[in-house]
Amino acid sequence: MSGFFDKLYSHTVAGLRPSPIREMFHLIRKPGIISFAGGMPDPEIFPVDLFYEAAGILKTQGRDVLQYGTTEGYPPLKEFLRTWTAPRMGRTVEDEEILITAGSSQVSDLLCWSLVDPGDLILIEDPSFLGVFLNMHNHGADFLTVPCDADGMMVDRIPELVESAQRQGRKVKLCYTIANFHNPLGCTLSLQRRKKLLEYAHRYGFAVLEDDPYGYVRFDGEHLPTLFSLDDQGVVVYGGSFSKILAPGTRVGWCAGNREIIRKMAVFKQGVDVCASLVAQALVYEYCRLGHLDGFLPRIVDHYRKKRDAMEAAMRRHLPLEEVSWVKPQGGFFCWAQTKSLDADTLFLKAVEKKVAFVPGKAFYPKQDGGQNALRLCFTFASAEQTEEGMSRLGQAMREMLPG
Repeated sequence: MSGFFDKLYSHTVAGLRPSPIREMFHLIRKPGIISFAGGMPDPEIFPVDLFYEAAGILKTQGRDVLQYGTTEGYPPLKEFLRTWTAPRMGRTVEDEEILITAGSSQVSDLLCWSLVDPGDLILIEDPSFLGVFLNMHNHGADFLTVPCDADGMMVDRIPELVESAQRQGRKVKLCYTIANFHNPLGCTLSLQRRKKLLEYAHRYGFAVLEDDPYGYVRFDGEHLPTLFSLDDQGVVVYGGSFSKILAPGTRVGWCAGNREIIRKMAVFKQGVDVCASLVAQALVYEYCRLGHLDGFLPRIVDHYRKKRDAMEAAMRRHLPLEEVSWVKPQGGFFCWAQTKSLDADTLFLKAVEKKVAFVPGKAFYPKQDGGQNALRLCFTFASAEQTEEGMSRLGQAMREMLPG
């Protein structure tokens, strides 16, 4: 029956782009591989016992939480989030301004359903999180890519990009940004640039998706105000997640924004999955109600701070510093390393031979036109011992590729 579906596929399938990270998993799952590739939390810090305690809600409210839920989200969890996020949001959002989602990735999907027609343009950091831009691509979006430096997206490039597109009769609908502890770069958008980005959004009439899964995982420095809190015209949709501050297996995220766009996203969600798992939402809520989110989160942050420091120390000990450079991230999960001359794809294959893995940089470029000499390293998953050994192996692979 091979080929049966060839004449049945949608037009979207023709341009479908799979995740290169998922595609490489068959290489990095070999026994003995030390992986800095997948952006996974450390299961050793999962609050298993505390979450098990939260499961008591199934005994007391099981008949309710095992039923279908409202598309907008489990009301007690929404109420908790309205209060808990107020310091970051700059105010307590209204009930109609918040939507519970199946992880933060669903926020971008629902927003694209609501805003993006095939051929519409999205401003996006270059590089960016491939999970989101692949989804946007599969919605038919094209990209206006904006380069980044240590202070995040170089937003002063935006006027020229938008005005050029408008002269061609094209619509710029959205700007996607990971303002805090960027994936993959690890950088943070400066306060000045946050204000500039909003100025341009208001001037040119595009929405902003502020994807903030790492915002609460800050190791150094002061928290910067969210774009949502700085926005006085309601153009920002803020996306948050429990994946990095509790556990990704919950698949519970949320977004906040203008009630009109939240309503449109909720209507699309009705057709996508009816509602996020009510059981998962109830368990997350009970975990939060018992005080465990605030009580345990500092331990998570401290745990990952130590892992970041262990990776950087190992990088300094084992990598050829005349060839490799990086910026120490102030939070999040990732370190972005740049080499002067090494091809990252070739280095990846040599590294896998030595049983260590990373993600080559070009996977994160929406137009697949950069990152040939870069690699993303996730510091949260491997143990300190694995990080030390993994960096030793990576350093050996690099030196074998250098002349002389």
